[in-house]
Amino acid sequence: MNGELSQDGDKSIRLGRQIRHWRLVKGLTLRDLAKLVGCSESLLSKIENDRATPSLSTLHKTAVALGLSISDIFGSGESEVVTRADKRNVLLVDGDESDGDRIRLEQLVPAKKGRLLQADMYVIPPGGGSNGEIQHSGEEFGFVVEGSLLLTIENMSYLLEAGDSFVFRSELAHSFANNGNTVARVLWVNTPPTF
Repeated sequence: MNGELSQDGDKSIRLGRQIRHWRLVKGLTLRDLAKLVGCSESLLSKIENDRATPSLSTLHKTAVALGLSISDIFGSGESEVVTRADKRNVLLVDGDESDGDRIRLEQLVPAKKGRLLQADMYVIPPGGGSNGEIQHSGEEFGFVVEGSLLLTIENMSYLLEAGDSFVFRSELAHSFANNGNTVARVLWVNTPPTF
């Protein structure tokens, strides 16, 4: 499993290490990848050395530039059928170095070549969000478990509360933000797992 035990006992992905690994596998220099992503070499270097975390939008652009999905960066889980709550891969994105300010992506379906869907639990702190628009192939479904979420699709915004759900084509420019005062937890499913 690609991760290391964090202070609260979960498996957190060493995001920078994974990005560097895939960049080298693809034969790209830091400059090449930064140009493809549309960010500075300095920022990408900080991300690769786990001194900065990318926004979800930047992470998505990085995955696309590497010919991967974010699910590929997560790595695979230990089982193909059951994922135990304490064994999930966790990816922390955006925010500062304190875990409380970062978006947590908890992998519910282990990544595997040939999978038709990807499911994650997004744990979004107040003020957190995608920090930019995202577009990719496929379709998305979400269910707000707790808190609230402002979802924007093609310049149309929807305020979703606990119990609300959504579905849309992933090719449409979309973004999200937690403008509330409490943590939002959203079950988010993509098919195919291109995100």
